[in-house]
Amino acid sequence: MTKKTYAYYPGCSLQHGNHAYGVSTEAVARQLDIELVEIDDWNCCGATEYMSINRLPAYALIARNLARAANENGEHDLVVPCSACFLNLHKTDKQMKEFPEWSEKINRSLAAGNLQYEPGTIKVRHWLEAITTDFGSDNLKTRVKRPLYGLKLAPYYGCLVARPDSVFDSTEQPTVMDDMLAALGAEVTTDFSLKTFCCGGHMTQISEETALGMIHQIIHNAVQAGADAIVTLCPMCQLNLDVYQGYANNLFETDYEMPIMFFTQVIGLAMGLSPKELGVGQEFVSMQPAIKKIQDVPPPKPKSERRPKQALPMPVMPE
Repeated sequence: MTKKTYAYYPGCSLQHGNHAYGVSTEAVARQLDIELVEIDDWNCCGATEYMSINRLPAYALIARNLARAANENGEHDLVVPCSACFLNLHKTDKQMKEFPEWSEKINRSLAAGNLQYEPGTIKVRHWLEAITTDFGSDNLKTRVKRPLYGLKLAPYYGCLVARPDSVFDSTEQPTVMDDMLAALGAEVTTDFSLKTFCCGGHMTQISEETALGMIHQIIHNAVQAGADAIVTLCPMCQLNLDVYQGYANNLFETDYEMPIMFFTQVIGLAMGLSPKELGVGQEFVSMQPAIKKIQDVPPPKPKSERRPKQALPMPVMPE
């Protein structure tokens, strides 16, 4: 494939609490011959709270990033690793496109900084969607140097990234990350039902017990599904499930040690990158037990069991 270039909005999380996501994003981009051109002088997207306090300055804050991206790299799509940042940028562009009166108000605010944004000028894409769409599972498979044989993974999308219409294949049961993980050689859980369940977000700062209940549900579901690790694409989800897992264990008297991996770290491991190159070791719950489960050969396929003789007969439709 020819070299691919994207405008790049890293967001605040990747530079601080989720540094490993930023490191692994850039490492995977190099492996795929992708150039990520970071927006100059970008600002915080406001996360999920600001929009509920005062919509106009919230939209203007977000639109400033769209305007800068369009001015600097308007010919390239804008990729965003953070689910909250992606949702805000995508939503603001859509709001300005569908409601001209809002577009006018937002642009009046941007004019104070000598900026203007024409909605639809730049396409906002989540980093996972860009990789899976532009490269595809088959192409990723050709880049695999160390298949993830023996590793069973639970793909966790969270509640934000699948919600904008027509971004992924389903808002309730997306499968793009499932397919990608399978292409890397991993076994993907088939009964992890909470893949788009909310992790609690910033509820940890408002009602800790409520948030810990949500975190516990997700981890418990993954354990019940037999997962060796949960794979996510959202910095907030990774932080909550990783950092607060111990607190949830204390509250619910469990002893789970479920590693929470970024999808970029999983891709990097399959491409032969070292754990250190992917920021492994910065997490609270160690990923090493999961990484050690990777085998050199694919595990044998389980034999299909015959229906027991005492089982009920198959129903026959009356003529």
